[in-house]
Amino acid sequence: MKTFSSPSNSSTIPGFILLGFPGPRERQILLFVLFSTVYLLTLMGNGSIICAVHWDQRLHTPMYILLANFSFLEIWYVTSTVPNMLANFLSDTKVISFSGCFLQFYFFFSLGSAECFFLAVMAFDRYLAICRPLHYPTLMTGHLCNILVATCWILGFLWFLIPITVISQMSFCGSRIIDHFLCDPGPLLALTCSRHPVIELMSSTLSSLLLFIPFLFIMGSYVLVLRAVLKVPSAAGKRKAFSTCGSHLAVVSLFCGSVMVMYVHPTSEHEAGMQKIVTLFYSVFTPLINPVIYSLRNTDMKQAMKKLLGIYH
Repeated sequence: MKTFSSPSNSSTIPGFILLGFPGPRERQILLFVLFSTVYLLTLMGNGSIICAVHWDQRLHTPMYILLANFSFLEIWYVTSTVPNMLANFLSDTKVISFSGCFLQFYFFFSLGSAECFFLAVMAFDRYLAICRPLHYPTLMTGHLCNILVATCWILGFLWFLIPITVISQMSFCGSRIIDHFLCDPGPLLALTCSRHPVIELMSSTLSSLLLFIPFLFIMGSYVLVLRAVLKVPSAAGKRKAFSTCGSHLAVVSLFCGSVMVMYVHPTSEHEAGMQKIVTLFYSVFTPLINPVIYSLRNTDMKQAMKKLLGIYH
């Protein structure tokens, strides 16, 4: 295998080698079938939520508009990594071009950032609906909902733009091998010709802020929601409120919990195998689970899904 033992300008490197999940050919084909199935189910599940919200007039409310945007985001989030991973299972070289690597890096982290912001906005929407029910229609208007949606997308795609641009301009030396299934900052920085502590600190700081600010905002919102729900006199009202909020909290716990394991500390501190498993969980399996959580715990969504399935039968 050819290596680059002397400093090379980033523009002269033909690409990187994503090791992914090395193993015999039979295992690669088995993994290809497994992840192809997961990918298709993820597209179908999130696509069903988008269609249900679009076709059911009762779901044309801020809560479900945010959910439809979230599902749309999940489709692209999983698409930023899985198709390339599937191609690598069947590839002998497992090469990804330099531009392809950094495009994947940018879209994966931008979509992940947007997901954090959407989770915070969805918590804010639930806070207004439960803690300010009489004022909710005048506070959470369609106009405000559109502004919040646009803000999530814009902030998501701007959050990591500077560090990703800076890393892409660095010089890389020696081996092109990345022991991962995607282009991640930790393995990429390990291939640079010299240590860049400022960039590593910037990347870690931005990741920490991105995770903890929305997470603390979400937790604060749900503390206020819990206080309001406990004051509701009827058991049915409490159940409905807990059902609506429970699905969102489950998604927050799955996504934020697993991402915090990876990006609060520099990724180089983690074993490569652990990196892959944790990254698989929040980048592949969480988008698969989310539609199930929202569909099973939400009566309106279950009815809309049944109506949607009726359209196709």
